[in-house]
Amino acid sequence: MPSERPGPQGEPDIARLASAFADPRRVRVLMALADGRALPAGRLAEEAGTAASTISNHLAVLLGHDLVTAEQHGRNRYYRLARDGVEGVLEALAVLAPRTPITSLREHTRAAALRSARTCYRHLAGRAGVALFRRLLDAQWVTGGDGLHHPGATADRLSAPGRSTDYRLTATGAAELADWGIPSRLLSTGRPLRYCVDWTEQAHHLAGPLGTAMTDRLFALGWITRGSIPRTVGITPRGQEGLRTLTTSRPRRTT
Repeated sequence: MPSERPGPQGEPDIARLASAFADPRRVRVLMALADGRALPAGRLAEEAGTAASTISNHLAVLLGHDLVTAEQHGRNRYYRLARDGVEGVLEALAVLAPRTPITSLREHTRAAALRSARTCYRHLAGRAGVALFRRLLDAQWVTGGDGLHHPGATADRLSAPGRSTDYRLTATGAAELADWGIPSRLLSTGRPLRYCVDWTEQAHHLAGPLGTAMTDRLFALGWITRGSIPRTVGITPRGQEGLRTLTTSRPRRTT
């Protein structure tokens, strides 16, 4: 029998998908998973601020909309984002959504931590990510732009991958990053580098495979650690010194 072909496709059903984001508890679950980790239902219930007995209902909605996937590890099920694009939706909504008033020390701490350093598509964002990209530009390891977002002058949007600036890795930058431990396959000087327009800093931070590899290296060196607040990153004393001198002297490769 001939295989059945899918029928013609209509418009994307945005309203149906958007309904999954309509509950703040489900949004908090997605935000908790946005740094790429897989977390158990009990931990997600804590992040969502709901009882463990009801978190399964919210997870079922997210599973039904293909926003998360579930993995069985021993006696526990762990959940993670189904694809990287989900984090992009969260970042875009964060720009459009009205700000809630900060009424507690906990909320103030969370907001400050997210602005200081966080992961975005698994690369470093916030003040730390923007500062790191600025160092690469100042050292001429990367050329092509000034690292700033220029509203109206480009088509770039806040909290979205940038496309208007043609950043390139220089030969010096490729050599220095290879010495620092970045795989050579990611150090092409002929391909444009990917970047994002950081929504809290309104400036550029490095994205794409190179941004992810650099962030992985920072974790491996112990320069940054995951924070207790989802997606946040803490810079260790060793990391503060390492980041400060990263582009001022050839970094020594450390395991």
